[in-house]
Amino acid sequence: MQLYTERLLLRDITIDDKQDIFDYRSDAEANQFQGWIPETLEEVESFIQRNTKEFNQPESWYQLLITDKDSKAVIGDIGVHFTGDENAQVELGITLSTFFHGKGYASEALKGVINYLFNDLSKHRITASVDPDNTASIQLMERIGLRKEGHFRKSLFWKNRWVDDIIYAVLREEWVTE
Repeated sequence: MQLYTERLLLRDITIDDKQDIFDYRSDAEANQFQGWIPETLEEVESFIQRNTKEFNQPESWYQLLITDKDSKAVIGDIGVHFTGDENAQVELGITLSTFFHGKGYASEALKGVINYLFNDLSKHRITASVDPDNTASIQLMERIGLRKEGHFRKSLFWKNRWVDDIIYAVLREEWVTE
């Protein structure tokens, strides 16, 4: 899978990416809202090997690596979770290296993936689950055009405690491409 945007190439993750992934994913402070923070390169290797091998498979997570189109620098990754009836719904999650925060890469990458999911794969609905304390992600979801659908109190058991969860979503007919 390869997807191009103005500045980015979103592509399959390979075993050769393990060090780059470890470098940005192992930063526990920057990734405090992430469910997976690797402690070793071996954990990253397992993560890569577990990645679904084919895009758009029902009930699967597929990770796309976000890279700079020109320099090939690894910027982060996007998790694409194919869910729902008829494989028509998708949940997205994004992780970005702190070196690339505040430059519009997350918006560009997510918009590129959403455009592809709606325009090429005819998906019906795209969602994102956000921790209420993650104000940067909340602002990102609203900036790219997702709407807040609900704030669920203590609905998610995460890191050994019940936490709130905010769901953002957009329907294909609501999505405005630029």
